[in-house]
Amino acid sequence: MKLVPLPAFQDNYLWVLHDGHRALVVDPGDARPVLDFLAQAGLQLEAILVTHHHADHIGGLAQVREATGAAVYGPSREAIPGPLQRLAQGDRATVLGLDFRVIDVPGHTAGHIAYFSDGDEGGPLLFCGDTLFSGGCGRLFEGTPAQMLASLDSLAALPDATRVCCAHEYTLSNLRFARAVEPGNEALAAYQRHCEDLRARGEPTLPATIGEERRINPFLRSREPAVAAAARAFNGASAEDEVAVFAAIRQWKNEFR
Repeated sequence: MKLVPLPAFQDNYLWVLHDGHRALVVDPGDARPVLDFLAQAGLQLEAILVTHHHADHIGGLAQVREATGAAVYGPSREAIPGPLQRLAQGDRATVLGLDFRVIDVPGHTAGHIAYFSDGDEGGPLLFCGDTLFSGGCGRLFEGTPAQMLASLDSLAALPDATRVCCAHEYTLSNLRFARAVEPGNEALAAYQRHCEDLRARGEPTLPATIGEERRINPFLRSREPAVAAAARAFNGASAEDEVAVFAAIRQWKNEFR
């Protein structure tokens, strides 16, 4: 399978996975890049996976579905225009011969879901929408810090080699914040240099991996003593209250410039 991030809007990626003949696309917020890529590559779109209801993720859904006849899969607890197969925690979708397990990840939105498969020879795959970013996580528009922490814990428990296919090229700004939180994290400093080199060459920083994110992402590291100390310095959050630490780091990121 070949994994392709299609740029859209200012900083979105619409992920395409294909075998040279058949394809799936994740979160087609803009139809044109998807339809152009399918035509240029001579691919038949078999399925559309939707993670949540925001317009930059579903804005092109109806047009792509109408143009290709692809089956649509999406969250059961969000207002996604049908027809589609509605999915929730523990459900499975078989697409392109791969078995995708659905994980509920509320926080960014109330009904956000992610898709995980370990069946591709290129390594495990995670399509996580706006829940997990490289070096960061999504804003809490509809969920609570406790929900987002639990959601990220679910994703952090996936295999280290899991390719993290998030929906925005936010990596460099996230890493600048992460360095403010953990200035002594040498793995983070090295990863930042690597990502800066990629962007200087015009290449995406994604997919990341779960193993790398556990080493550098403050939102997966909120129980680490250095991160808890940074949260306490920011707003006095108690290191013993893991949700308060996570909430402090998320609020700090909201205000970070």
